[in-house]
Amino acid sequence: MENEIKFYSEDANYGEFSNFAPYAIKLKNKIWATTEHYFQAQKFEKQTYQDKIRNAESPMMAAQLGRSRKERILKNWDNIKLNVMYDAVKAKFTQYPELTQLLLDTKEAKIIEHTENDDYWGDGGDGKGKNMLGKILMKIREELQQEK
Repeated sequence: MENEIKFYSEDANYGEFSNFAPYAIKLKNKIWATTEHYFQAQKFEKQTYQDKIRNAESPMMAAQLGRSRKERILKNWDNIKLNVMYDAVKAKFTQYPELTQLLLDTKEAKIIEHTENDDYWGDGGDGKGKNMLGKILMKIREELQQEK
């Protein structure tokens, strides 16, 4: 279908949509190197561990630290993770005018994080995943379109 935009890798088409894309965001009075850094850090109770993730030298390192189960995760994480991701992605696509425009230029296309590695945030590689990151991008696009 031509009215679909599939993205995954930050160095491929629409790589800007990836949480690994090198766009720092300002949230909670701090600078986060990527949306991945922000998202992963928000899982944890301890400020020191959040800071460790915030200071990770790459989004992959932030993701790996975020997968740790040695540190305590917020009890309500499953209930808030969608809002946390929304906040991060909204920050990225409103703090960079070129990203605002890129997202608006997708018009009505269905945006899909295409990966076998994730069937929650992505499409699971077979289109059966929930594609929550794509849905968040489309929701933010709709909000931006209404503001225009």
